[in-house]
Amino acid sequence: MRNFIAAVDLGSNSFRLQVGRIVNDQIYPLDGLKESVRLAAGLSPEKILDLDAQERGVSALQRFHERLHDFDIDAVRAVATNTLRVAKNAPDFLIRAEAALGFPIEVIAGREEARLIYVGVAHTLPDPHKQQLVVDIGGGSTEFIIGKSFEPLLLESRYMGCVGYSLRFFPDGRVDKRSMKEAELAARREMQTIVGAYREAGWEEAVGSSGSAKALTDILEQNGFSRSGITREGLERFKAALFRAGRVDALELVGLKGDRLPVILGGLAIMSAIFKEFGIERMTFSEGALRLGVLYDLLGRYHHHDLRDATVSAFVRRYNVDLRQAQQVADTACHLLAQLEPAMAEPEHPDRRFLRWAALLHEIGISVAHSSYHKHSAYVVANADMPGFSRKDQGRLSRLVLSHRGKLERVASIDQGSVDWLLVACLRLAVVIHRARDLRGTPPITMQREGRGFSVNTPPGWLQKLPLTAAALQEEQRQWLALGRGLYVRSPSVRNVAA
Repeated sequence: MRNFIAAVDLGSNSFRLQVGRIVNDQIYPLDGLKESVRLAAGLSPEKILDLDAQERGVSALQRFHERLHDFDIDAVRAVATNTLRVAKNAPDFLIRAEAALGFPIEVIAGREEARLIYVGVAHTLPDPHKQQLVVDIGGGSTEFIIGKSFEPLLLESRYMGCVGYSLRFFPDGRVDKRSMKEAELAARREMQTIVGAYREAGWEEAVGSSGSAKALTDILEQNGFSRSGITREGLERFKAALFRAGRVDALELVGLKGDRLPVILGGLAIMSAIFKEFGIERMTFSEGALRLGVLYDLLGRYHHHDLRDATVSAFVRRYNVDLRQAQQVADTACHLLAQLEPAMAEPEHPDRRFLRWAALLHEIGISVAHSSYHKHSAYVVANADMPGFSRKDQGRLSRLVLSHRGKLERVASIDQGSVDWLLVACLRLAVVIHRARDLRGTPPITMQREGRGFSVNTPPGWLQKLPLTAAALQEEQRQWLALGRGLYVRSPSVRNVAA
């Protein structure tokens, strides 16, 4: 399956699988699967995902697994959106979900979702060099993007979706002028903080993507409410027909599919509010969406053009990192990792890449305050918008950054068998060795596993010339010993500390 890649979108309304074929750096979509899971409908007011919704999700992913069973792990990317961002029991569900799918699942932040949506839409537009406003009404959130020439300029995500709004304002499909007005006002309040910046940036064309936009386009066009696309007049005519009927299922509509019936009212209210708040008269529909954006993002990684590298470089510049120091720490850490695990010596190995990113970012917190800067660094990495990184990615990177100095007990929650302990050991040792910031280059030491810990061997007399490094290594030994792991430094000038 070398020329095939796949994206899985765990949306708040539907789960989708899209398989694509790579031909000359372009993606040609092949077969796709859609399961109407309505995950957001199972989210309680306390943000707990109920068992019925979990079972629907797991069953859908089991069916996806059959299609993906012969794909390589790096040829599939699965992302989860708003419902799994907010559900308190999402980690428990994800364990079952990953087992059912057979591939890791990333919970992505709202702005990262918006970026991927734009990537997908931009690759389907007849003229992507126009400045576009892209709107994607999902089951649990709505994304707003202004972009041009494949580059997003503004990215926002708001906690309003067709599933939640349908349940909240239109129970059992009942609809009247009052409920529609309340839903639209609620949506407009969500948008008020962003609309000014978007109007100031401006756009030449408004584009809708995903299920709600497609359903509204089909309904308006096929029922004579609009000649082409979604229009303000068409939305008003559709609403008037609904008010006369009193219930969405009492209105005979051409183009409204059964799986969209329970959520169309929420999508309509949000879309109508967007038209009013942004002053839109007409919106076209794009077949591009999150899953296509995920495929193109995966294609970049496939050809070693990973957006995450660009994001790390941007953070290095933004936080005025001492790049020479960061690079020598990164080089030494990766050199040590190759000794511990030769299979990770390849530059594109995913664990080696995380180690290198952590080394490049470990000092960004100095721009906040030098005291406890490693905590500031970890906080920024965990909470900033980092295009290309999932929340899971950022959590992992944050733990590595936090671990590079100070008490190891702060990261004791890392699973005992996790490869991240190798990364922590390599990063900490590299930071110790380069503490003097003298650009001494890769040190003449070797490192290997020993029991549950590590051993470090230095040339005779090397540490005698570096008393600061020798003292720091002794403290490192105490830190690892406190965790029940050994760090054995074998040198005539440093006394071994038994585990």
